[in-house]
Amino acid sequence: MNRFVQIFRLGNAAIAVLGLVLAVLVAAGTGLADSWQRVLLAAGVVFAFVAGGNALNDYLDREVDKLGHPERPIPSKRMKPETALRLSAGAFVVSVLLSLLLWDALSIAIVLSAVAIMLGYELYTKKRGLAGNLSIAWLTGALFLLGGAVVGMADRTLVVAAMAFLATLGREIVKDIEDMNADFDRRTLPKRVGRRNAGIAGATAILLAVALSPEPYLVGTFGVGYLVVVAVADAIFIYSSIVQFRSPKQGQTLLKVAMLVALVSFLIGGIT
Repeated sequence: MNRFVQIFRLGNAAIAVLGLVLAVLVAAGTGLADSWQRVLLAAGVVFAFVAGGNALNDYLDREVDKLGHPERPIPSKRMKPETALRLSAGAFVVSVLLSLLLWDALSIAIVLSAVAIMLGYELYTKKRGLAGNLSIAWLTGALFLLGGAVVGMADRTLVVAAMAFLATLGREIVKDIEDMNADFDRRTLPKRVGRRNAGIAGATAILLAVALSPEPYLVGTFGVGYLVVVAVADAIFIYSSIVQFRSPKQGQTLLKVAMLVALVSFLIGGIT
């Protein structure tokens, strides 16, 4: 694989752009065509941001990757660490500069805060358990906020962003429970408070996301199609929050399915 494609993980960046487009559809529906220039700029912001984060991750984890991912550009000696660091810095700069072209204070603030949180995550909070979980959850929710902000309808994505934040937080906690024995170098929540208490915290976050899910229908943002599909997602979320106490691995798998179904419900809500 091309070393630049690999270090930027362009597939992940493209998926993030699709998430942005979904968020725009949630906010503006079929009115997406009226704001295509701003959406295109925002897509560049997200693409560069994710690419920068991935390159920084490879730079910081270069020693660990010698064992875990020897095929990556740095441990395979196809790229110097300093090159990866420069690529990361350049990608973050491009992301910020493109956000300035949006000429929108909220969009710029979301991007700047995302860059700050990503840097903080990679440099510090990744190994701090709950702080790292909260960082990833915020970055996920921020994608929906940005999608709404670029079309001037951030209020329509606020609750969706909150649901994404809570569901991601719950999933990250369950993932830490699953990886509890392998995370010898991280002070995760289950290591601090125990497996059961961490499971309760994860389940609480998931159930709060479920509790928020009817709101877009109740206020008239989304129609019946959204309500039907999100009810399926909610059922899977609730079941996963119970199963994860017995089997974190199964709970983690079910959470991925529930999040995918929830994304479909947002898409249906945005286009109908």
